[in-house]
Amino acid sequence: MAFISLLTLSLTLLIIPTTFCQPTSRNTTSVSLLMTIKSSLDPQDLVLSSWSINATDPCNGSFEGLACNENGQVVNISLQGKGLSGKIPPELGQLKSLSGLYLHFNQLHGVVPKELANLTELSDLYLNVNNLSGGIPPEFGDLSNLQVLQLCYNKLTGSIPTQLGSLHKLNVLALQFNQLTGAIPASLGELVTLTRLDLSFNHLFGSIPVKLAGLPTLKIIDIRNNSLSGNVPLAFKRLDEGFQYANNRGLCGIGFSSLNLCSDSAQSSSSPKPFGTDTSHLPSKDIPESANVRQNGLTRSTKSQPAVVIVGVFGLIVAMAVVGFFTFSWYRRQKQKIGSTFDSGDSRLSTEQIKEVRRRSASPLISLEYSNSWDPLAKQQDTNSFSQEVLESYMYNLDEVESATQYFSELNLLGKSSFSAIYKGVLRDGSIVAIKCVSKMSCKSDEAEFLKGLKLLTSLKHENLLRIRGFCCSKGRGECFLIYDFVPNGNLLWYLDVKDGKGKVLDWPTRKSIIRGIAKGIEYLHRNKNGKPTLVHRNISAEKVLIDQHYHPLLSDSGIHKLLADDIVFSTLKGSAAMGYLAPEYTTTGRFTEKSDVYAFGMIIFQILSGKSRITQLNCNGAELSRFEDFIDVNLAGKFKESEAAKLGEVALLCTHESPDYRPDIGMVMQELDDIIVADF
Repeated sequence: MAFISLLTLSLTLLIIPTTFCQPTSRNTTSVSLLMTIKSSLDPQDLVLSSWSINATDPCNGSFEGLACNENGQVVNISLQGKGLSGKIPPELGQLKSLSGLYLHFNQLHGVVPKELANLTELSDLYLNVNNLSGGIPPEFGDLSNLQVLQLCYNKLTGSIPTQLGSLHKLNVLALQFNQLTGAIPASLGELVTLTRLDLSFNHLFGSIPVKLAGLPTLKIIDIRNNSLSGNVPLAFKRLDEGFQYANNRGLCGIGFSSLNLCSDSAQSSSSPKPFGTDTSHLPSKDIPESANVRQNGLTRSTKSQPAVVIVGVFGLIVAMAVVGFFTFSWYRRQKQKIGSTFDSGDSRLSTEQIKEVRRRSASPLISLEYSNSWDPLAKQQDTNSFSQEVLESYMYNLDEVESATQYFSELNLLGKSSFSAIYKGVLRDGSIVAIKCVSKMSCKSDEAEFLKGLKLLTSLKHENLLRIRGFCCSKGRGECFLIYDFVPNGNLLWYLDVKDGKGKVLDWPTRKSIIRGIAKGIEYLHRNKNGKPTLVHRNISAEKVLIDQHYHPLLSDSGIHKLLADDIVFSTLKGSAAMGYLAPEYTTTGRFTEKSDVYAFGMIIFQILSGKSRITQLNCNGAELSRFEDFIDVNLAGKFKESEAAKLGEVALLCTHESPDYRPDIGMVMQELDDIIVADF
């Protein structure tokens, strides 16, 4: 009995600390640590106001973006697209149970802390689309459970750590649009579960490791816009379009239409060459410069004589080509009657300086002014992208653009973004237009691609798409101008979050009409008909839905991504991600599809039904359970058809399904909408 009593007492002493001490320690430690993390991520306390030092339990749902397990340990931090402007704190490495860290689409700066490597349970790390600098910590090779590593669209420097080859569970490695240098580590060929590898738009050099071609699950490898060289393994052919390698001048190989055949030295080389295949600028290490070695009976000095002749002939050819080029340019300009209002010494100023420009009489001819290094129209006769008739009908001269906007007066400024500005203008025929000014540096550098984009924009004609009237480019100003019809009633955002009589409340029939009109516009884009290719919009949002004088919707910016540089297109997605329009699969696939447009459309249905710009889980639950008070705008004061509202809510839920496979295509959506609201049309 004494032994049993002693055993019972011992067990009691063991249980008491577990029962009473653990909750207190957990709460105190967790709150203190989380407040340190908050002060680093959000130093001005503009976003994470719900993270309070007075909280008794941060795991009760009060801390925005925080999720815990049954033991009260933080396992997920989801703060993507919140506008965080601080730094990533090393203290995050103390959250040992963290499996998902999502800080993408913010404005975080500073380095990626190596302490994150302590998160041995981490499976998803999303730090993309920020302003992070410094190198990728080699310690990340210790993240044995990591499946997705997204560091793209930052300012990271240095080389790719070879230690990343130890991440044997990694599915996605996205490092594109950074400033990384060095060679592609051969150790990445050990990532047997890798499905997507994106290293594009960096400064990588050397050859492509042969091991990468043998990865069994690899579906996408993007190495565009680097300085890679050497032989491309033929095994990459199995990836078809999943293998992207453009703009690496040193690459060569057999079986790839855009690559030259390799020389013997390139084919035999399997190790990365830091200076690419062309090392003629380096001194030879094998033969001293002073050596007089006989080769096939010839000394090096005698071999140099034909080389001099070849160089001379080549120089003559180049000179003749230059003369021919200028002759052809003069002839083309005469034939197209492309005049210039200014001579070469009178360059145009930027929009900020335009009021100081010396005025001259307007030319009745089309005035096109491109820089010498970027002249898309020079390609038009070769590619036949545009006929002369199309040119004349869509081209405006700079004088007309300046006159229409009153020389880009601030009074006519409708809006600005990081890469463009929009002005209201009046053309000479009295038409009211909106003129989007886009920096030349924001446009595609490939002239043929830019021309194809312009051709596509002029071909888009539908009652629910904003129509382009024309375009103009200016050499001196370094800008291109896209001219659209002006839409008087603003965009859909103007009709959301209406409170206290401020703003116009749309009635029920108008809301249904807008939903149906947007769907019709998307259906037109997605449909391949009359020679028009299928087109994914990529950036559908309430801001892109303009409302005309009859309250019909017009989808704007359709196809504009075909004109813009890739990094500019991506930068425009930050707002979409923050507002919830970006389909969840984009973060893992990096691709847009028709189903990603459908997802954004589903979010817009929720916005129109609820009258709110931000959609919450409450709205979704309300639509699922037909609780109209949770997803129908209170400003309607009950003036809506419940049967229609319930069905539209179901459509919105289907369109925003987490899996793209379960979302309907836009054609099926149109059929459903016609069945719901056909009585009004």
